[in-house]
Amino acid sequence: GKENVDSRHNRGRGGETTRFHTVNVAQPVRFNRKCPTGWHHYEGTASCYRVYLNGENYWDAVQTCQRVNGSLATFTADQELRFILAQEWDLEEKTFVRKDQRRFWVGYQYVITNRNHSLEGHWEVAYKGSSEVFLPPDPIFGTAMSEKENVLCAQLQCFLFPTLRHHGLHSWYAENCYEKSSFLCKRSQTCVDIKDNIVDEGYYFTPKGNDPCLSCTCHNGEPEMCVAALCERPQGCQQYRKDPKECCKFTCLDP
Repeated sequence: GKENVDSRHNRGRGGETTRFHTVNVAQPVRFNRKCPTGWHHYEGTASCYRVYLNGENYWDAVQTCQRVNGSLATFTADQELRFILAQEWDLEEKTFVRKDQRRFWVGYQYVITNRNHSLEGHWEVAYKGSSEVFLPPDPIFGTAMSEKENVLCAQLQCFLFPTLRHHGLHSWYAENCYEKSSFLCKRSQTCVDIKDNIVDEGYYFTPKGNDPCLSCTCHNGEPEMCVAALCERPQGCQQYRKDPKECCKFTCLDP
């Protein structure tokens, strides 16, 4: 958080200068913005979307999306996909093969089941337990495939021309997962705590991660102004295990 400091100079005894600081203490407040800067909001899914231009392979793109409290985008219905296709993303021409097209990783994988005469397989959502029901049609296979790969990763291709964009023209590619590409992240417009509960804007919560003793304020769907608690080791116990979701809770492993 930012501190607003009001410095005043007063004369103390012996002519010494005494400086006093008045510091505002951070308090939880409600915010109106539903998505952070640079993200596009879609009311139909209460989600935020962003295209990242730095070319990364599929697995690195997954980690980048996770670091911003999201995942590679998957879609629940055709209306959500049409929203994505209609957006004017801030993109650089050099990141695409053709100036009128753009391709980016999304959260599906194509599992190959037969390589005899032609490639056969099926799409899966990359993240098990996801509630997404929309699966892509048969893909166009990329040019950088390896005969050893049994799983390919999804790239969504759409077009820059406004007429084509608003008509929803697009293609699905099954590409080698280690190719570098731009990618589309999707995240909830709200914060989610360590126990998968939705947190309203401006309220304290413990974010997902490895520290159950972290307390943060939910701001624009992200944890900010975080404070950590330190725990003393349990008394009279030599070997113990920390609870991954409860602060300062231990299980003694001694016989």
